[in-house]
Amino acid sequence: MATLKAIAGKKYKLDSSENFDDFMKALGVSFVTRQVGNAVSPVVHLTVDGDQYSLTSASSFKTSVISFKLNEPFDQDTPDGRKVKATIVLEGDNTLVETQEPQGSGKATKIVREFSPNEIKMTLTVDSIVCTRIYKLQE
Repeated sequence: MATLKAIAGKKYKLDSSENFDDFMKALGVSFVTRQVGNAVSPVVHLTVDGDQYSLTSASSFKTSVISFKLNEPFDQDTPDGRKVKATIVLEGDNTLVETQEPQGSGKATKIVREFSPNEIKMTLTVDSIVCTRIYKLQE
């Protein structure tokens, strides 16, 4: 099993997505934003600098970057415009688990990113809706 530091710097492009529209609907994302979100294939990469991590998701529509330290809550503006208090923890050597608590109204979400040398499996959960997105390594 690869560690996150061994995977850092590699780029992964969205290859498949299941239930993403339902996930966005449950969060109250507008129809137009959902259409765009379903149409793009973002490229994700992780960088690690000491204890500082950054996750970048770039597409033709939008680029978002979250910078964080493990186990430390931080304020995050999600790509769909929500303001949340997020915490990311490392499980095992290669899995980042993010919890997002809404600031104000909204719903709590959980995002699990399991990194391997060839792909990232991202599982997003809100209420009882589970979305799975697979990103494949770009050569």
